[in-house]
Amino acid sequence: MTENPSIPRISSVIKTLTYLMVGSVFLYLLNNYLVYWQGLPGPYNLFAHLGWFGEDSTVTLADEKINQGWMQFASYLVVLILVAFYAVKSSTVSLRQSSERLQALASYLVRVAFWAVMLIGFVDMMISFLRIEKMLEFWVGDELIVQLGRPSFRGIYVHYPLLVSSFVFAFIFRKISFSWLALMVVLSEFLIVLTRFVFSYEQAFQGDLVRFWYAALFLFASAYTLIHEGHVRVDVLYAGFSRVKKASANIIGSVFLGIPLCWVILMHGLGGKGNSINSPLLSYEISQSGYGMYVKYLMAGFLVVFAVTMIVQFCSYLLLNIAELIEPDDQQKEDPGEFTVLPDAASPEGMRMNAGTEMRES
Repeated sequence: MTENPSIPRISSVIKTLTYLMVGSVFLYLLNNYLVYWQGLPGPYNLFAHLGWFGEDSTVTLADEKINQGWMQFASYLVVLILVAFYAVKSSTVSLRQSSERLQALASYLVRVAFWAVMLIGFVDMMISFLRIEKMLEFWVGDELIVQLGRPSFRGIYVHYPLLVSSFVFAFIFRKISFSWLALMVVLSEFLIVLTRFVFSYEQAFQGDLVRFWYAALFLFASAYTLIHEGHVRVDVLYAGFSRVKKASANIIGSVFLGIPLCWVILMHGLGGKGNSINSPLLSYEISQSGYGMYVKYLMAGFLVVFAVTMIVQFCSYLLLNIAELIEPDDQQKEDPGEFTVLPDAASPEGMRMNAGTEMRES
């Protein structure tokens, strides 16, 4: 069969748009950090200052901020151009291969999140336990004890280094299972029951640890389950679809439901300094219970991890299903809805098939 000459061009356009989508997600996060954490103006405030959004704009920037805004805008454009250039130049890479690369990226991000919650959960729990039991003085000085009681200090000097080390652990240990995190949740809950009813001992950090790990298990495992096709489908029609119809349904679901939902989470939670995700992250929000764990602000960040990993995996899923339509795999099994016409038994080919069958039976 002669390949349609327009297919490579279509594949290149689809890969470019998909890579730009993934690149835009990380640029959005970077811009959020530079604007709300570092005080840079960002393209939006720059354009609002120039009156591009109407004459009623109240944003006024100094000359230094204007220059910084243009530098941000130019750097973002450069990144997007490089991403598009990479997608165009990788013309020899099929859509399936591109899907595998994005899936590998999503898997890596999920592993980073897994190691982060494991390490931060253990270390922060131990700090809280030692503070309550007055054993922290044995390990650190009085000044450091006071500092560890400040959420911002514990976040910057304890949580962030553990988060950075999680990138290394995720690169080294590439085979993890979220069943381990589920096991840790069960063991933590069992420890609460044991200490409460047997030793009459219960502290706030015990419940905080269970909620911390359980929230991570629920949100991070969503992308992990999507990577491994583990989500339960409730559509009774999907099971009877042909391969082409299944791919079409997955494409429509990814483009019009999955990816937009994740963008809504990001834009609603990170759209302003006081929004539902930015506010607890910037203020290092903690629970009101005394001597509990200082990880409540990180649980708001779980939504960012969920949205980003799901977008990357939805893009991978999109490429894979488009490949089912325009780049059929030669080794793909036949569609269950199709059938193969066998040769007539009286034909030479049919006689050879019958003779081979009789020999195998004998």
